Amino acid sequence: MKEKEESQKKEEDREIEEFVRQIQEQIYRDLRKIYSEKVIELLQSQLNRGALENPDGYAKVKGSCGDTMEMFLRVRDEVIAACTFETDGCGSTQVSGSAATCLAQGKSIIQALGLVSADNIIKFLGGLPESDHHCAQLAAETLRRAIADYIANKNTPWRKLYRRD
Repeated sequence: MKEKEESQKKEEDREIEEFVRQIQEQIYRDLRKIYSEKVIELLQSQLNRGALENPDGYAKVKGSCGDTMEMFLRVRDEVIAACTFETDGCGSTQVSGSAATCLAQGKSIIQALGLVSADNIIKFLGGLPESDHHCAQLAAETLRRAIADYIANKNTPWRKLYRRD
């Protein structure tokens, strides 16, 4: 009897897994009608998501839609060696944060300031619906402020220990 119950349970688990897989496939088919493959790739990978401990540059910005984004920079010899983000925002905000970090990483501070804009983030992503352009603006603004924080505090590194949200 117990063997039969275990077998039924395993079959139910397989059916649930198959159902979830089919739903996920449908969701991604629907997303591909609106978003580029790059957007979907970054949404799945969550590239460069997470906080850096004791960053050299940091910013937290609340967007017009209510989403909040944080950017963390690690700078070595005036080059952005690591750039990560966190957000409580929607998928478009998440991929915009990821795109901004990709554009900035490995660039000098000056290059990053010139390169990271909402337009360049949107181009990097292969486009975003007009209704999501504010997400790219939020990511660009947050990165600019993190760079400004680095520039303002690079000669007084002890200040980064006393940042407030």
